Amino acid sequence: MKLYQHSIHKLHKLLKSKDINSLELTKSVLQHIEEVEPYLNAFITIMKETALEQAKEADKKIASGKISALTGIPLGIKDLICIKGVSTTCASKILENFISPYDATVIEKLRQEGAVFIGKLNMDEFAMGSSTETSYFGPTKNPWNLDYIPGGSSGGSAAATAAGECIASLGSDTGGSIRQPASHCGIVGLKPTYGRVSRYGLVAFASSLDQIGPMTRDVRDCSIFLEAISGYDRRDSTSVSKDVPHFSASLGEEIKGLRIGIPQEYFGKGLDPDVQTTIDRAIRDLVSLGARVEEISLPHTEYVVAVYYIIAPAEASSNLARYDGVKYGYRTENSKDLAEMLNKTRTEGFGKEVIRRIMLGTYSLSAGYYDAYYKKASQVRTLLINDFKEAFDKCDILLTPISPIPPFKIGEKMNDPLTMYLTDIYTIAANLSGIPGLSMPYGKSKAGLPIGIQLLGNYFDEETILKTAFMLEQEKSNWTIDCLYSKYEKTGTK
Repeated sequence: MKLYQHSIHKLHKLLKSKDINSLELTKSVLQHIEEVEPYLNAFITIMKETALEQAKEADKKIASGKISALTGIPLGIKDLICIKGVSTTCASKILENFISPYDATVIEKLRQEGAVFIGKLNMDEFAMGSSTETSYFGPTKNPWNLDYIPGGSSGGSAAATAAGECIASLGSDTGGSIRQPASHCGIVGLKPTYGRVSRYGLVAFASSLDQIGPMTRDVRDCSIFLEAISGYDRRDSTSVSKDVPHFSASLGEEIKGLRIGIPQEYFGKGLDPDVQTTIDRAIRDLVSLGARVEEISLPHTEYVVAVYYIIAPAEASSNLARYDGVKYGYRTENSKDLAEMLNKTRTEGFGKEVIRRIMLGTYSLSAGYYDAYYKKASQVRTLLINDFKEAFDKCDILLTPISPIPPFKIGEKMNDPLTMYLTDIYTIAANLSGIPGLSMPYGKSKAGLPIGIQLLGNYFDEETILKTAFMLEQEKSNWTIDCLYSKYEKTGTK
């Protein structure tokens, strides 16, 4: 195997034993980016010189005996997480030339670990989309088949991690934007409990829903990464002061007697047979591992899409009001007064999907409609939260699909926004309720593309999710990442 194909925990052992150094690892990743990036379009900014300098610093740390799990490991960062002195575009024309003046809290934590930042990754514009097709910089492609979407909005993070362009990456999840692309690209992605990871330095889409999380090759890497970025942050008013567990310590523990809930509302009309087959296989494996599986009900599931597409656009409308061409970012060149400047700046700077959601949000918050839409959606959100509380009184975790359909071809659904919104039906409830959720690969479609399963846990109980996922991963030990980098190695062609 090439160095860029290894996991975090394997590379940590090699770095610690001095069998390799961070500089040669980083060069291996950068060389691979040069080979495959023209086909994937996973990066917006490649930080080559910065990465090489960080690798040299990491090697000095390692030489002095100061090594943590992420020291010297090349990571990719979704391009809505601020890195000081580096452009943060949110894949939008309106922020194309914006340079962040500060680090996000997660970036500060990763700097302390001695991690290496390879670059900023492509995404749907302002995280609004499910396919990474709304990016101003063009769509990212799925490394398993370049004709297909990688999912979204963290499609660049998922594709780069799966294809070996970074060892792991950070994404953000507002309605499934870590879990869905992780599923489509055959990697592990985790949305932590809301408040587990600081959002300071994350460019906001919907503030009550957004959460940063890890995207990795396997469950152990996910545990390591989550532990590094978790913790209370006084600069984030939504951050929760709670001890950070040693997440990887419980990996390998038996799950005999664990109560697994299967929500009946998640298995109806519209579920692709390949997705159903994947879930059925996971259920059989859980039973063989000694878990107790039972059907449960989440009775307000039918309202999740409607609630999400009122609350999320409303918060987006508020958050994106700051992009006015006055303080920073893009400003139109031709305007005769302030009103025209604001209008033209936003019309020229935002893409169609972002404008659509701003319009939806502004309408639902407007006088005369607030009570009928936003207030009512917030009330139903409380009912959804109560559904999950009742479910976790009976079960330890829930098993569900990630998406009702496998990855689809690029351009296939771009003119059908309603269908695109419905692909998030199984993931958005976790954001509305704030619970943690994990996606892991567990099957393939007839087209040979990955299909993931979703494990949902109780508040701040990421440990149980990770422990269960790890046991399932061992059960599926024959799983391989047979995507772009391995095809390149086998054939010598791109």
